[in-house]
Amino acid sequence: MTTNSKSPDDGTIPTEPEALEPEAAGDGGGASESMTRAGYVTLLGQANAGKSTLMNAMLGQALSIVTARPQTTWRRVTGLLSRGGAQFIFLDTPGLLEPRDLLQRSLLAQALEALREADVLVVVLDPVERGRPELRERIREAVQKSAAPVVLVLNKMDAATEEAMEREEAWARDVLKARVHRVSALTGEGVAELLDTLEALLPQGPFLYPADDVATDPVRFFVAERVRETVMERYRDEIPYSVFAQVEEYREDGRKTYIQVTLYVERASQKGILIGNKGEAIRALGREAREKIEHFLGEEVYLDLWVKVLPGWRRKKAHLRRLGFSVPEDDVTP
Repeated sequence: MTTNSKSPDDGTIPTEPEALEPEAAGDGGGASESMTRAGYVTLLGQANAGKSTLMNAMLGQALSIVTARPQTTWRRVTGLLSRGGAQFIFLDTPGLLEPRDLLQRSLLAQALEALREADVLVVVLDPVERGRPELRERIREAVQKSAAPVVLVLNKMDAATEEAMEREEAWARDVLKARVHRVSALTGEGVAELLDTLEALLPQGPFLYPADDVATDPVRFFVAERVRETVMERYRDEIPYSVFAQVEEYREDGRKTYIQVTLYVERASQKGILIGNKGEAIRALGREAREKIEHFLGEEVYLDLWVKVLPGWRRKKAHLRRLGFSVPEDDVTP
């Protein structure tokens, strides 16, 4: 995988990078700027609509983590796709929701910030699980705040009934005034046609990133996400939503890469559940997460997991900032 980071410790790439001439971006044909297109494509929608699966399908690789649980995406993930004379900068965002704590307010703020950056807005709907009316109203309000052209994607066409698809298409055209694409992000059906539509909507201009890059986040971000994905898959009840994974050390010494990851939980009881009887649960978690990380990196690693209690981290501004989350400015909690 080629990211825009030179080492695991590099910071994220600025939101508005310096434009690259097409030759520097990898377009060896020396095309002029007027012949290339590049822009931000923001994926927006309710939780569990399949935004991350769709971005992975368009990129052709698993960049964002995906689980069966709603609200898996906690950080905005930027995926890059360069093909021919077009560069797509996909922004995979947390699902729109009614926030119940400060973490969820931060997730919603991330989604709305990506909305403001969009050159093209892709609204992803799940016709199988339509969701509450207030969530549809939130989608409508979000779309109205954007001046970008809107494409509505009806995902899960392989599972939805024709009646459900037609109902959603009518809502999209009547309420959002959007063009509609039916796709199955899981099987890939309709994805190529969607990309063609999005390419035509990208603004003309030079590539913003080198053509062989596929992400802007540092490697350690994706490593931590693989650990958190495994937690969400292996544990139940409140545990998946109370654990945050952070890489504390990433050391390459010519042998196996050493990676230390701390799992932060809110309560001591959660720490006990995560570790399990005689450490059996944490060892199983480590084995599975290590396999995912090795597959992602293409090399063997030594994964060292630690568990620490950070009391009420989902609800406290200082803790969220410590873990790298942005906190809405209008929040007054300590």
